[in-house]
Order: sequence, then structure tokens, then C-alpha cells
Amino acid sequence: MTETDSNAYDVVVLGAGPVGENVADRTRAAGLTTAVVESELVGGECSYWACMPSKALLRPVIARADARRLPGLRQAVQGPLDAAAIFARRNWYTGDWTDDGQADWLSGIGADLYRGHGALTGPRSVTVGDRTLTARHAVVVATGTRAVLPDLPGLAEVKPWTSREATSAQSVPGRLVVVGGGVVATEMATLYQGLGSEVTVLVRGKGLLNRMEPFAGELVAEALVEAGAEVRTGTSVESVTRSDGTLVVVTDGGDRIEADEILFATGRAPRTDDIGLDTVGLEPGSWLTVDDSLRVTGTDWLYAVGDVNHRALLTHQGKYQARIAGAAIAARAAGTPLDGAEPWSAHAATADHETVPQVVFTDPEAAAVGLSLAEAEQAGYRVRAVDVDMASASGAGLYAEGYKGRARMVVDLEQEIVRGVTFVGPGVGELIHSATVAVAGQVPIARLWHAVPSYPTISEVWLRLLEAYRDN
Repeated sequence: MTETDSNAYDVVVLGAGPVGENVADRTRAAGLTTAVVESELVGGECSYWACMPSKALLRPVIARADARRLPGLRQAVQGPLDAAAIFARRNWYTGDWTDDGQADWLSGIGADLYRGHGALTGPRSVTVGDRTLTARHAVVVATGTRAVLPDLPGLAEVKPWTSREATSAQSVPGRLVVVGGGVVATEMATLYQGLGSEVTVLVRGKGLLNRMEPFAGELVAEALVEAGAEVRTGTSVESVTRSDGTLVVVTDGGDRIEADEILFATGRAPRTDDIGLDTVGLEPGSWLTVDDSLRVTGTDWLYAVGDVNHRALLTHQGKYQARIAGAAIAARAAGTPLDGAEPWSAHAATADHETVPQVVFTDPEAAAVGLSLAEAEQAGYRVRAVDVDMASASGAGLYAEGYKGRARMVVDLEQEIVRGVTFVGPGVGELIHSATVAVAGQVPIARLWHAVPSYPTISEVWLRLLEAYRDN
């Protein structure tokens, strides 16, 4: 990397999280010179404050819950978890919040890393400190999102947790209030209840996980309550104060809840407020609208990949977009016509629309791909949902005594294909890719009968779903 005031590259990427890294990997593989700008740690939110630390923390909690469902093993796992050891393992997965390894990986693929705050100063121009980078072909915005805190008087003074504090904590609060009902809220409630906190979940809406089938949130809420947490729906926070270390949370119903920490998991906003969007005619702080090649509407050089385009706020989906964007940038740079107008082509992020998979690592796990029944009906498809008890699969009973769960398959009645699948139950996260293949591949129901699930596994639930569709 040179130290001159002006550096020209084929591609400049703002953000070195998993999405930005994958863009750089694809453009470098195509022979394009690439600069990556990062103001924090290479590896981004997912590596240090989200996906990896949260799942490292949750794994022992879930493993113990599974063990307690097995005669002969449950007696051996009745004591408390070793929180210090769990935090230490999490620290290892984050590299103790150092990014040397990921920075070395970027260098290894031939990308130049610029540390500092990057901002657009006009078309194809990015400043980082006193340096100006210019892009011959593309600038890619992959700056991700930040947690949103509600506008409550004095909230900053009580130092509330967001997802960052929850996943990087080094001790377990005695009492934790979790505000929100989405993925972060339910996973962190599961985690800290399992580590010994007294957890109270406050949900403004009617239930948890409202972007999934209704039964997903119902089963997760039921399990949280059985584990000892309190879940209050239809409840908002009116005020939060701290005195002598103790928080007092007042709800809209006038209830007072004392706690040691409060976590707000109430939404995300794009990190686009200070990256110079106004210099290219775009609104600072806005989500960036893109086409299926991930190019920002109205430009021929600017791309927005990952959370900032608001298509699917998931790491794996952002990495998918990065691969598509990298291929599209390389094709355009070479003067090769894009096949982006064709769904499922190398240059179209088609899966963002109706084939997005997600796993929520609660106990029980909730996993879904494609459209829920309500979403399919709203999209105008003529569909039918079939539900089965997950325990109807022989493998479920072997996995855990008293296995509780539910599966739903949403079938397009005109095309006889699967539009969506939801699984809720212990261990179902590893089932969702089979559903993703079925939905993305638009596999006909008649052909799915020939995809024989191994016996005795939980995946036999596929056979139960097909039987339910046939017989009802």
C-alpha cells in the first residue's frame, strides 16, 4: 500500500466485515485491484459483536438443555454452567477483539487495507484521513448497521446494553431486562437465563419472532417461561433510571421492574449517515436501494451490499450478495454482458426475494426459509399450509425425551412446489438447508417423494409433511 495522497484502484470497498471481505475476494479473483477501508476491526460486526460471539456463548446453554432431556445424562448436568469458561471460549472466537488474522487474510488475497473512516467525496472518490482513493469501476458500500436505541429521557446516562454489550460482556448480571421480541432479544434472553440471570422480556407487540410463523414465537416464549424467565407482551418502556447501580424500569402500564442491566434489541439503522452520500446525490442515513446486481439505483458505479440495502439483514445473505456483486462488477469491468435480468443467474441476487433462510439459536431452535403462510397469501399465491408435530419423526424421540416442536410446509397449489418451510424444535437448525434447497430449487412435490430421508433421523419430518399434504 503506498503512502501517496491519491491511490487509484479498480474497486474500493467501504467496510471490511464478512460482506466487504467477500466482495474483495471475488473482485481480486477476477484480477481487479481492490482497496478495503475499515474504521473498526476487520471481520466486522458478525465476527466480534454478533454471529460468532453470540453462538459461542449460546452453544453450552443449548447443549446443557439437550443433555437434560436424556435419561442417564440429565443427572450429570444439573449444576450451574461455568460462565467464566464460556466467556473465555467466546473470547477465543473473537480473537480477544483483535483482527490480525483477518487483516492478514485480506493481505493474502492481494487487497490493500486502509484503516480509518472512509467517506465518499464524489463519484468514484473516497477519502480515508488525508488519502484519496479513486475507483475505476466501482465503489461498494458494505458498512452494515448499528443498533437503534429508543428516544427515552436520560437513557444514555444509564448505559443500556445493545447487542454489542450483550455479546461482549465479561460477567453475568443478576437481573436482566430484555426489550424487544426479535432474534437478538430471544437469543440473549435464552443465553442469560441459561447463565443464571433473572430475565424479564418486554415485548411491545403480541409475541416473539413476529417475522416467522406465529407458532415459532409461541413455542420459544413457552420455553423461556418454563426456564424461569418472565415474558410480558403488549408492554413498552416509559422510563429507565439508575441509582446506586440498580436500574428501575417503568412500563407503560406503570409497573416498576428492578434490574442490574437492560438490553434494548429494538431495531437496526444503516451505517450510512457519515459516509458522504450527499456528495453523490443520496440521503445520508438512508437505506440504499439496489437492483438485483446490487448496484445502487440511478448510478453506474456505486454498489450497496449487505445490511445497508435492507434486503435481508443476515450475514449469510450479505455474503451471498457479495458474491453476486463481485461477479457483476468483474463482468462490467471486462465489458461482458450481464445476465442479471435472468432470475437465478450469476449476476442476480434472486434468493433475496423469497428464499431467505434463517436460524434463531434459542431453545428450542426456530428455523425458516422462504415465505410464511401469511406472506405467501399476501404475495398472491394460492397456497396451503400443512403442519406436523416434529415428534412424529422417529429421530426426534431419540434426540430428546419429550421432544417438542412443530413443522410447517407452505405449498403452492398451482405449481405444486414448496414456497416456505418452518421448523421449531431442538436441533432443527441443521435441517433448514434441505428446506432451502427445496425452496430455491423449486423442487416439485412429486420429486420430493423420491428424496428419501435417512432413518432414524429428525429429517424424517419431511416424509411426515409430504404425507400430511397428500392425505389432507
